[in-house]
Amino acid sequence: MPKRSGKKQDLNEKAFFIVQQLTGAEPRPDENAGKNPAAVALGRLGGLKGGKIRSERLTDEEKTAIAKKAAEARWGRRAS
Repeated sequence: MPKRSGKKQDLNEKAFFIVQQLTGAEPRPDENAGKNPAAVALGRLGGLKGGKIRSERLTDEEKTAIAKKAAEARWGRRAS
């Protein structure tokens, strides 16, 4: 899974930003600024139904294989 992109802030910058938001000194940034509203709605629609539909289409053997792979990725790192 690719890592999420975004601006990394150090602890002081985060604290300053939170205080500004709480005191109302700076308006909260719009998460959808610069995005096409139709594309945002379409992406959300696909995201809401995608996992359920994928689960319905997979066989029990495929689900088991996926779960085993996830468990190995999750717990395999702890062994070392």
